[in-house]
Amino acid sequence: MIDTHTHLYSEQFDEDRAAMIDRAVDKGVEQFLLPAIDSETHEKMLRLEADYPEQMYAMMGLHPCSVQPESLEKELEIVKNYIDQRDFVAIGEIGIDLYWDKSTLDIQIKAFEQQIDWAIEKDWPIVIHTRESFDETFEVLDRKKHPKLRGIFHCFSGDLEHAKRAIDLGFILGIGGVVTFKNGKIDQFLNEIPLDKIVLETDSPYLAPVPFRGKRNESAYVALVAGKLVDVYGVSFDEINQKTTENALRMFNLKKD
Repeated sequence: MIDTHTHLYSEQFDEDRAAMIDRAVDKGVEQFLLPAIDSETHEKMLRLEADYPEQMYAMMGLHPCSVQPESLEKELEIVKNYIDQRDFVAIGEIGIDLYWDKSTLDIQIKAFEQQIDWAIEKDWPIVIHTRESFDETFEVLDRKKHPKLRGIFHCFSGDLEHAKRAIDLGFILGIGGVVTFKNGKIDQFLNEIPLDKIVLETDSPYLAPVPFRGKRNESAYVALVAGKLVDVYGVSFDEINQKTTENALRMFNLKKD
């Protein structure tokens, strides 16, 4: 399995990071994709990638919750400097979040569009954070439509129409702990989405799946997400594992270990 979205460099893992990674490997997780947040954590993320060069793959980007008027230009310049220096598996996580702060919508859109342009230039996928902002996110993607624009709707929590629209735009869905929640609702229609349009993720340390909801999430729990998809799709665990892994390898241009 591949955990396509995990903040393993988070301070919540500082006490047991190596053991947590070992638990995930024991559960069958072979690769971990690390989404960027902002300049406060870039170095920690890149050190972790360097410590596990066969398993960890970093993204680069500015998270919408870190988009602030006083620091936006500096933060975007830092992202640009990194992507000019080396390759990353994606630009992410980027997007629009209107749950925490609606007042920054205009500059969130500006940052989102700029980073989309860089991804198209580099021919890299993007990993989209969208919270209470599907309409605004789709408006940006419609404006920026391009043959090279593709990626993941991370932590997908929309409805069936959102899912179909994302797929029509060249994106696939990142499925994590929300699929196990009673009020998550995506398990009610997900089987209408082809298996080749989803990947597994945890978003650890956030959004732990049932039965760990409300506790610290970790990459080993991606197996619980896969287990829920066995029920949703009515296929074997091995098929869920194989298809979602193939999808991640293809989207992020990775080689299988």
